[in-house]
Amino acid sequence: MNQTKIYEVLNWASLFLQEANREPKVAEILIKHHLGLSKQEWLVSLREPVPEDKLEIIKADIKKHAETGIPVQHLTGYEEFYGRSFQVNEHVLIPRPETEELVLAVKEYLTRKKEHVRIADIGTGSGVIAITLALEVDNAEVFATDISDEALQVAKQNAEKLDAAVSFLQGNFLSPLMNEMTPFDVIVSNPPYIAKSEASELSDTVRDFDPALALFAEADGMAAYHRIIDQMKQMPLTKETLLAFEIGYTQGELVKKCIQQVFPASHVEIKQDINGKNRMVLATNLS
Repeated sequence: MNQTKIYEVLNWASLFLQEANREPKVAEILIKHHLGLSKQEWLVSLREPVPEDKLEIIKADIKKHAETGIPVQHLTGYEEFYGRSFQVNEHVLIPRPETEELVLAVKEYLTRKKEHVRIADIGTGSGVIAITLALEVDNAEVFATDISDEALQVAKQNAEKLDAAVSFLQGNFLSPLMNEMTPFDVIVSNPPYIAKSEASELSDTVRDFDPALALFAEADGMAAYHRIIDQMKQMPLTKETLLAFEIGYTQGELVKKCIQQVFPASHVEIKQDINGKNRMVLATNLS
């Protein structure tokens, strides 16, 4: 009996996904995952047979993704971020490549600082920002907050797996850090920033599976920025403290204005992502 080869499964799955208006690339990701193949092994294995039990699982996952839009990351249980593998599930936002650019911007800012630095990641989700900065920045003391206990469980597991020293605290945005007496060098956040009115424009993969808590904000997507900026008035800050936000591409000027209203002397910069869209707001001189 001829067993089905990997390349045959790949051809079938890619076409099946394409006809369902899904991303054909998902086929390769799921086959690699279920067969435990690395990038290097993949190309030399295409003519290898697929065990029958694995074939059934692969087909089931392909059909599930095609029919429901369930993210491939929920099927595999992980996503890559900044060259590391992070566990994800329905309680956390799936990390996006744009957020890697936010981490890079913070890292670049901190290269000027040689001594011990304190970083706070607000609304940490799966912990990708806090954990990556803890591993990438020397002498960093990193704190991370989230209102969701389920999200914090995921973040803690990721930190443990990647051996990153991060202090996780439960609470709304900056609330758990209000008693800190020592100023932070960086306050970074990728908060919920999508207006609820825009929900219908999102793909079902995002809208139906990413937690609403991590996606949507009141006040046309601006509520989280207002809250964090307002809370910062009660935080110990220095002129050197960096506030770094990820933003929706239409929100740059609104977030900038909001910061300048609360901190009139602040220096605020809007930065583009790799696609040339406004994606970050960086502010200093907040004291």
